Amino acid sequence: MLQITQEIAINENEIKEEFVRSGGPGGQNVNKVSTAVQLRFDAANSLSLPDAVRLRLMEQARGYLTLDGVLIIDAQRFRTQAANRQDALNRLTELIRKAAQKPRIRYKTRPTLASKIKRLETKKRRSETKSLRRSKPEHGDEDQA
Repeated sequence: MLQITQEIAINENEIKEEFVRSGGPGGQNVNKVSTAVQLRFDAANSLSLPDAVRLRLMEQARGYLTLDGVLIIDAQRFRTQAANRQDALNRLTELIRKAAQKPRIRYKTRPTLASKIKRLETKKRRSETKSLRRSKPEHGDEDQA
C-alpha cells in the first residue's frame, strides 16, 4: 500500500512500472542498462481514489493522461533504477495529494468606495495629460499644412 494521505492509500497492484533505457548522463552505462522508469496508474478506473479526488486529479494532470485515463510519469533524472523509481512514486504521490485538497470557494467581493474613487482620479489625470499633448492649431497655420 502506498499511503498518500490519512484517508487515501493506493494498492501497489494498481501501479505498473516499466524500466526503459534513458538518455542523459551515464556514459556507456546508458546504452546497456534500463534505468529510466515509466510509471502507469489507471486514474480513471482506480478503486482507491474517491470520486471527487479522481476528477480533480484527471483535471490537474491532463498533460500526463492518455485518452483511456491512464496517468503516465516518466522518471529519468537519476542514474540508478531505484532512485528513478522513488522519484516517479514521489511525483505520483504529490499529484494525488494536490488533487486531494479541496479548492477554496471564492466569494465575490465588490470594490471599495475608496478604490473606485482612486481609479476615477487616475483616469482623469491620465486624460488631462493626454489632452495637453494634443496640439491646437493656431489661426493661419491651417493653410500652410
